[in-house]
Formats: sequence, C-alpha cells, structure tokens
Amino acid sequence: MELLLGSGFMLVLVIIAVMVFLNFVPIGLWVSAIAANVNVGIFTLVGMRLRRVVPSKIVLPLIKANKAGLDVSVNQLEAHYLAGGNVDRVVDALIAAHRASIPLPFERSAAIDLAGRDVLEAVQMSVNPKVIETPVVSAVAKNGIELRIKARVTVRANIDRLVGGAGEPTIIARVGEGIVTTVGSAEKHTDVLESPDEISKTVLDKGLDAGTAFEILSIDIADVDVGRNIGAELMTDQAEADKRIAQAKAEERRAMAVAKEQEMKAYTQEMEAKVVEAQAEVPHAMADALRSGNMGVMDYFNLKNVQADTNMRDAIGKTGADAGVKPTAPVVK
Repeated sequence: MELLLGSGFMLVLVIIAVMVFLNFVPIGLWVSAIAANVNVGIFTLVGMRLRRVVPSKIVLPLIKANKAGLDVSVNQLEAHYLAGGNVDRVVDALIAAHRASIPLPFERSAAIDLAGRDVLEAVQMSVNPKVIETPVVSAVAKNGIELRIKARVTVRANIDRLVGGAGEPTIIARVGEGIVTTVGSAEKHTDVLESPDEISKTVLDKGLDAGTAFEILSIDIADVDVGRNIGAELMTDQAEADKRIAQAKAEERRAMAVAKEQEMKAYTQEMEAKVVEAQAEVPHAMADALRSGNMGVMDYFNLKNVQADTNMRDAIGKTGADAGVKPTAPVVK
C-alpha cells in the first residue's frame, strides 16, 4: 500500500515537473521554428523567458520574415522588443516594402516605429498615396472680394524623412498659406475663378513639402466660393472711423469754444465790476476835489452839462438806430 502511495506521489511530481518545464520552455515554438527552417535554439527560447521576453512575439515574426526572404536575426527582433517597439508591425512593414521594391532596412524601420509613427502605414502610403483634404481657406484678392477655397492634397510618404519630419498639419498649413498668397496677388477674384489650376501650379512651385515626412504629388482645387466684399467693408469701417474722429474733434472744438466763451463772460463781469467800483469812487473824488479847492463849482456844472449833452446824443443815436434812420453828418457851412 505504501509502495503504491509512493509511486502515485512520484508520478504527480513528475507530471508537475513536466508541466512546469513545458510552460517555461516553449517546445511548441521551437518545433514550429525547426519546421519553418528557422534556426532558433531551445536555450535561446529559455533565455527569452529569463529576459522577460514573450517568445511568441519574436519567433512568429521571425518565421514570417524568413518565409518572405528577409534577412532578420533573432537578436534584432529581441532588441527591438526590449526597446518597446512593435516587432510584428515592423516585420509586416519590411515585407510590404520588400514586395513593393522600396528600400527599407531593418534599422530604419525600427527607428520609425520607436519614433511613434506607424511604419506599416507609411509603407502603404508610399505605395498607395493618401489624399488630405484641407479645411476651407479664406483668401482676399486685390479688388477686395473674398474667395473661400477647399483643396485636396495628394501626398506620398517619404520614408527617409519619417524620423524628424513634419506631419499632416504642417502640409495643411503650408498649402493654406500658399492659397492665401496666390489669391492675394491676383488683381481680380474673377482671374482666380477663371483659372483655379493656377493656384495648384503656384503652390506646387513653392516646394511646400520641404522638411516634412511627405512628398506632395498634386494639389487639386475641390471648391471655390465667392464670399464677402471685404474691401467695401473695410472702406465702410474706415469711413465710420473717420466720421467718429471728425465728430470727436468737432466736439473738442465746441468744448473749447464754450470754455472760451465762459472765460470771456467771466472776464467781462470782472471788468464791469471794476467799472462799477470805479464809478462809485467818482463822487468821492469830486467831493474831495471840491473840498480841497482843486475844482470849482462852475467846473462841476460844466462837467454836468457835458454829461447831459453826451447822454442826449446817445439817446438820439439809439432812437435813430431803432427807427432804421442812419445818422447824417452835420452840414458845415
């Protein structure tokens, strides 16, 4: 009985050991690699386990690359996996580039993948160009008419500039800038409407794809709409601004005139007050002159006669002016 228990216990231990060994050593992948004529040793697979590398992430892409006729080693794939790259995506891109006769070494493909770009999509875009549609670009011709233009840009990925090259937003911005410049240099908006292909030619000649990850193949004008009369609106706004400035200056002059008038009124009132004050001093002065003997009684009466004569002449002059009669000069005989 004890012998049977001991044999059963040993059998369980052997089964557990075999399961642990098969789980740690991917025998199935090793057999698949040998069947695909890919040289991957069993100890290499064990080393991957020790380095926390999933063997299937390396062996399966390696088999795929070997079947496609690519010269890729286990160390290259494992190094790219440890660097955080997508090994399967890189191998697919290499196979697509190889089939399309596009020169793409493994190191460049791995660098593109580690830079955060989709290397497979880039290869596919090199074979099948992509169409980028720009948003509506508003441009104004020299005659002040606004044109609203939408363009379609056909681009092809430039694999040599994928690392460090600008992306789609830069292409869209540059094309929009070229459209604004071209329309802005046109004398009339009708010139652009007659030959919209001139926009494409002018923009393409500027070399807008320099420093980008793309190569511009063509720029096609998809839609051109006539917008507002910006020139007329600007002239209207300018006239309104000039009117407001003129009104402000007129108001300033009016305020200055009112202030000057108030100042003159104050000055007149001050002078009148001084005259009244001086007239009030006249009787006192005359009294002092009479008391001191500087003025006689006859002189006083003569002064009164002169004043009465002056007042009479003033009254006659005012009466003639009110009646519309011009005073005549005395006749000298």
